[in-house]
Amino acid sequence: MAGLLAFGAKAPDFTLPREDGGSIQLRDLRGRKVVLLFYPRADSPGCTRESVAFNRLRRDFERSGTTLLGISADPVAAQAKFANKHGLAFPLLSDESKSVLQAFGVWKKKQLYGRTFMGIERTTYLIDPEGRIAKVWPKVRVEGHAEAVLAVAKAL
Repeated sequence: MAGLLAFGAKAPDFTLPREDGGSIQLRDLRGRKVVLLFYPRADSPGCTRESVAFNRLRRDFERSGTTLLGISADPVAAQAKFANKHGLAFPLLSDESKSVLQAFGVWKKKQLYGRTFMGIERTTYLIDPEGRIAKVWPKVRVEGHAEAVLAVAKAL
């Protein structure tokens, strides 16, 4: 298992299916800032609050030249249901193989109620227009997070 990517590291390229049946390749977004929201599970309470907060600010992100992408291991159908249920207007990507999760170091051993298991650690990456890591927020606390990421994206 790889650790989190460091500031200045080149973001690994990937192509993942999205909730609307299309796909997104990271390198196609070169020249724009990109926020990658890695979240544990579509439609869980924390993931819903986080996604809704980013969705509320999506136009501000767009005005700052920043693309939002949500990523989890959920299947495309679950991502589509999540997006439709909450009116999410940014792409939700499915990484069922967990290859992207591993490449970005967010697939980790977790512990809950004395049980150990593998899962996604809620993490956000900001990638600069050249495709390098500009900022990493590990172990994200949802409250105020979207606003904090927007402030950094605007300043970049």
